[in-house]
Amino acid sequence: MKRLSPVDQVFLWLEKRQQPMHVGGLQLFRIPDDAGDHYVAGLADSLRSQTEATPPFNLKLTSKFGQAGWTEDKALDLEHHFRFEALPTPGRIRELLALVSAEHSHLMDRERPLWEVHLIEGFGERQFAMYTKVHHALVDGVSAMRLFQKMLTSDPDQRNMPAIWSMPRNKKTRDDQEELSLWRNVSHMLGESGKQLGTLPGVSRALLQTIREARNHPVYQSIFHAPPCILNQKITGSRRFAAQSYSLPRIKAVCRASGTTINDVVMAMSASALRAFLINQDALPTKPLVAMVPVSLRRDDSAGGNQVGIILASLGTHLSDAAERLDYIHQDVQASKARYADMTPEEILNYTSMMLAPASFQLLTGLAPRWQTFNVVISNVPGPSEKQYWNGAELTGSYPVSIAMDRLALNMTLNSYGDHIEFGLIGCRRTLPSLQRMLDYLEEGLTELEKAWVH
Repeated sequence: MKRLSPVDQVFLWLEKRQQPMHVGGLQLFRIPDDAGDHYVAGLADSLRSQTEATPPFNLKLTSKFGQAGWTEDKALDLEHHFRFEALPTPGRIRELLALVSAEHSHLMDRERPLWEVHLIEGFGERQFAMYTKVHHALVDGVSAMRLFQKMLTSDPDQRNMPAIWSMPRNKKTRDDQEELSLWRNVSHMLGESGKQLGTLPGVSRALLQTIREARNHPVYQSIFHAPPCILNQKITGSRRFAAQSYSLPRIKAVCRASGTTINDVVMAMSASALRAFLINQDALPTKPLVAMVPVSLRRDDSAGGNQVGIILASLGTHLSDAAERLDYIHQDVQASKARYADMTPEEILNYTSMMLAPASFQLLTGLAPRWQTFNVVISNVPGPSEKQYWNGAELTGSYPVSIAMDRLALNMTLNSYGDHIEFGLIGCRRTLPSLQRMLDYLEEGLTELEKAWVH
């Protein structure tokens, strides 16, 4: 038996009926031009034949002497984990998103390995989809994205590719990868006490500087206390998923004209969408919303090492002008990055963990409902820049499906693919009615930025 790490155990503690703790992805494919009518059914038969699962897909929860851990499931029932389904007529994107919304609402059976793969036909003309979900205790969101990417190829002629659950695993552990999870920051701080104690002077200096800024500049007050918002109510177990692609060249054009980054622009798009959504609900706070945002802090061209930090970014939702809002966000993010400039990776890890401690306490215990550290999660994960294929089928869209939580009813996760940015929005169906309107608001936000900076 392999013991669960403390943070993996946290994901199991957090899970309840209204708060499933799995991450997922929706991928859209175009059937090859030379394929017959039964191409997708043939794929399903091929996947069914791959009955040998490799780690982590062959692991199930167990308990020994009161200690939770992972053990190999020697009687894995592939029919439970892999489902071949067809959309109801007329097979539009609406029906596909409804299916993903329903499936993402369901808890998984803890007596089995915690993953599912849904191969979906009947979507449009010569298209099909795949929806995958994996428990966050088994893989984190970044690892899941890498697993999805590993099952793809840039070769359109490659066939007989393994299923995601049967791919050979490398020996690189999750701890060696760049980590974007607030919980892993907290657990890392608690788990390496000797090394972490050495960071206290630097972390203390940074926290004192942040406190001084909060006292002297009202904008920094939101670092410690986000405004009350309908996004931060208790939620139900029912989910609504919305997804859309947006042009990366358009976003880059705004970046060049405004002197900002892609992350700044997608945050400004998100801020504009949130502002419009909340105005239509007559629920826009007078103070700016705060987002928890993972950001790259890499200062060179190296590939390895943990150079990612988590910032609490003010979204400028109190500003009506799109250009002012983008500049506001850019300045706020730059100020947050500047706090990390002289810190070691360990100091960055501990600083973010301590900043997020109130959010961690509230999510774990529910005992501080009035202390809202941030209102929404906005996460941007880089994806492949070149066209990808799976068994000859071109990948036309890849959308992350993340986690909504009590008092964090909306999660906005996005990834790049080719010349697009793919947004995946997951929210509580009751708390956030008409969530799909956010997709139009994101487009309107990008159009506003183009009018302000490009045209």
